[in-house]
Amino acid sequence: MGAIAKLLKALNSDASPWQLAWGFTLGMIMGLTPMLGLHSLILVFVVLFFRVNLSAFLVAWALFSILALALGSVMASVGETLLSSASLVPMWTQFYSTTFGQLTQFYHTLTLGSLLVAILFSPILLVVCKFLVIQYRGKVMVWVNKIKLVQFIKGSNFYRLYQAIGE
Repeated sequence: MGAIAKLLKALNSDASPWQLAWGFTLGMIMGLTPMLGLHSLILVFVVLFFRVNLSAFLVAWALFSILALALGSVMASVGETLLSSASLVPMWTQFYSTTFGQLTQFYHTLTLGSLLVAILFSPILLVVCKFLVIQYRGKVMVWVNKIKLVQFIKGSNFYRLYQAIGE
């Protein structure tokens, strides 16, 4: 619940829409793919190194981890198709003979298939998330701030104290 509250706070803040969109997109990749692997380590490094919204990343990771349970067989079949393709066998053989190839764990059908599916959908999700953040800030947030109850709460000493603690 804390991550969702922080995400809502980030949506209502001056955080860049791209930061939120990247956080959600990288969380999607992390959630759809198996957690143990070189790609997960690289994703965590990217999230921590660049200015990505951590709350969006954590919420998306949780949501897409649940979705990955339902889509696991589909993503495994994508990986199996790639690994068993006769024209790609020499490439996979050469790739797995290297240390880097073994570290990637792409010989697992689920790892390869889920990472490929996640990477293919990531540009679409990135643009859609940025658009949705802008729409939320332009329409929903403005409408919510006009509600008398919200104005009353924001004018209270309790809200000022909450804001001071949150910063």
